[in-house]
Amino acid sequence: MNEPSRDIRSIHLPHWGRVAPGQGVVPWLVLDDEGRIVQPIHRFLLDFIARDNRTGSVRSYAYDLLRWWRWLRVVQVEWNKATSAEVRDFVLWLDAATKPSATSRTVSVKTAGSTNPITKKPYLDDRYKPRTIRHSNAVLRSFYDFWIESGGGPLVNPVPLARSDKRRPHAHHNPLEPYRAEGRLRYNPKVPRRQPRQMPDEQWNELFAALRSNRDRAILALAVSNGARASELLGVRGIDLDWGDQLVRVVRKGTLAEQWLPASPEAFVWIRLYQEEGPPLDPQAPLWWTLRRRDHGDGLAYQPMNYEALRAVFRRVNTLLGTNWSMHDARHTAALRMARDESLSLRDVQTILGHAHLSTTADIYLVEEETQVIRRVQEHLAELKERAKLPPPAVTLGYDVGDLDVLFGGEQA
Repeated sequence: MNEPSRDIRSIHLPHWGRVAPGQGVVPWLVLDDEGRIVQPIHRFLLDFIARDNRTGSVRSYAYDLLRWWRWLRVVQVEWNKATSAEVRDFVLWLDAATKPSATSRTVSVKTAGSTNPITKKPYLDDRYKPRTIRHSNAVLRSFYDFWIESGGGPLVNPVPLARSDKRRPHAHHNPLEPYRAEGRLRYNPKVPRRQPRQMPDEQWNELFAALRSNRDRAILALAVSNGARASELLGVRGIDLDWGDQLVRVVRKGTLAEQWLPASPEAFVWIRLYQEEGPPLDPQAPLWWTLRRRDHGDGLAYQPMNYEALRAVFRRVNTLLGTNWSMHDARHTAALRMARDESLSLRDVQTILGHAHLSTTADIYLVEEETQVIRRVQEHLAELKERAKLPPPAVTLGYDVGDLDVLFGGEQA
């Protein structure tokens, strides 16, 4: 079969179409340059939302499909005639391309792609990460599965599976047993495994001391005591606090299930100090508020705190300390502290963190932190050095010194 020859590195995707919020059942729409809904994507997203997927997932899928549509316009291939060659070249392009940005970097231009000397964490750069490419492949695979099943797409899914043989999948499947996974996608890049790092106590104290409001101290104290995610903590309302038992109720990110989590006494102290500062105390309203100027210019007013406001808190602190901590580092710190506490079982840690599978907790947090391993090896080497300074043990009566020298390869006397 003759495949098109493309100069991958010379391709630049056009600024075609956009993702916009929808007013109907589908919360996010992909529109073309003339503002019309891209119908193949819309029909897929309608089915996607009917399968009880979250609004955030719909938005993420919409952006991935918009990028695919832009790619198809460049390579001049209709969406329902795409082959694995287009997907392969698209993956190669993502691996080499630079992400488009509405604004150019200013402060972070010198640190992009480098590693922070204090936290040992890398800074984000402008390249597509392996997880982004894998997510894109999964979205395209799901999109074409839908259209193949509906009878309106290509005969073969252009996002192939990486099978080790040519047999038809599930050819001898027992209908009384569940289907097994068919394998990973062929063009999925490998994801380097990065171990979570616990924030050292000294650096945690510096971070906490650099916060300038009781609200921020309360949020960080909650995060480091139970490992709740940023989105889960930002969704807490006044009624979600149990002051007597010192519990906080969150809505889990994946399942949307409500769950009560324990919190430290210090966290509730900071929450009380924050509430004394005057934000709205309606128990049905959000717990976290921020002061912002209104658009019509009538002074400061309280508005519910969102994720961007929380990121601004970390930007200010990181600039002050020369670090690149994020809210997720507090979750890692809480998780590693719990995982290394002998009084807590792995099942306890899984429940608090909200992992669906016990293997997820074990794979991520039952690891030896690199700094602790290095410290123990250094102690081992120092002990060997001290042993070398000690005189050799005396030879027990009845043994010949020369024979022991031959046997052990050194002087024994």
